[in-house]
Amino acid sequence: MGKKEIPDRADLVDYNHTVAGHAGTMCDADGELFIKPCTQAEIDFYNSAIENHPDFADLMPLFMGTLMLNDPAELSSIEDGVPGPVSSAAAKEELTQAVTGQPSTAAPESQTDKDKWVQNKSKRIKTDQAVVLENSGSGFTSPNFLDVKLGERLWADDAPAEKKRRFDEITRKTTHAPLGFRIAGMKVWRGSTMKSELDHEGYKIYDKDYGRVHVNTENVVDNFRKFIFNKTAGIDDDLARAVVQAFLRDLRTVERVLASKESRMYSASLLFVFEGDGDRLKDAIAQNNSAVEKAGAELDWDDKPGRPALRVDSGIELIDEDVVTIDAAVNGGDEDDEDDDDDTPALPKIYSLKLIDFAHAKWTPGQGPDENALKGVRSLIKIFEEMAQ
Repeated sequence: MGKKEIPDRADLVDYNHTVAGHAGTMCDADGELFIKPCTQAEIDFYNSAIENHPDFADLMPLFMGTLMLNDPAELSSIEDGVPGPVSSAAAKEELTQAVTGQPSTAAPESQTDKDKWVQNKSKRIKTDQAVVLENSGSGFTSPNFLDVKLGERLWADDAPAEKKRRFDEITRKTTHAPLGFRIAGMKVWRGSTMKSELDHEGYKIYDKDYGRVHVNTENVVDNFRKFIFNKTAGIDDDLARAVVQAFLRDLRTVERVLASKESRMYSASLLFVFEGDGDRLKDAIAQNNSAVEKAGAELDWDDKPGRPALRVDSGIELIDEDVVTIDAAVNGGDEDDEDDDDDTPALPKIYSLKLIDFAHAKWTPGQGPDENALKGVRSLIKIFEEMAQ
């Protein structure tokens, strides 16, 4: 995607797509930007990642900047919880995950009051700030979404005692304890042969309660297969395994990067997205493979030192650089020429894997890698390895 200006507040529209999951979330008219209300702590984490940890920043959605939502009548709100990609009435029962660092107009609480901590029935916290991100669902025709909440421990150090107890109960009763993650929401295009199970866009929705109630260590692999292996949508086993291999490669990158950092994230998620229409998926793979072959031939990479490395994920060929690089090579353009960005047709997207939700994230020098999040990532790697067989 070429560089895009951050729109004015008046140019934004409410973003009610189920991947959002955030009250008050907005997008631009093209759906390319995702505007998420947040706190200063999350903005600081994005900025520090970009400035000091570029390999970590590569795991995050592309950060475009911030917006101030200054009109008191239009102040956006964050649901008092870290939502997954699926909004539903049942999802609103998710326990409160209060975002810290925001000034309050209420009287200061005593330490005793903080320790008591009760669920915020409004589910919302006012904020006048938002991060502007690239929308992970943009560029697909019928994207499938899977939100996997990472960690065995879900609460940050400054959480009240009652909140810790409630969240520990969630961990004990779900796959957070044995696997270090939980399916927090999923939507699959044509994910059922029964039309009554599909929404108006043709998706089968799995809300947060599904991952909390119906997913366990015995059936967890089968539930991940529901996300990818979908003959009803034209995705046969071979095509599905190609997608699995692509995600598996990126999961290993996530593991490597997290293992090299000293950080802590609580209630962060991995957001898996891929083209859910089998015919479109095959076409996207074919176009990407053709672009790789053409770029390789025109640049004569075999004869040049330091050529970009190709990767083959069971038939999916990509270059280990942004897709703009491929377009520039194929079309003879300059990837740094901003004037050409909008004139170069983008290759269709195949899949995306991004680390999201950093309301409770920080760098922790001297404390070692985030083994809490890594437990979930390593469990996911094992599951995808099994599906790849």
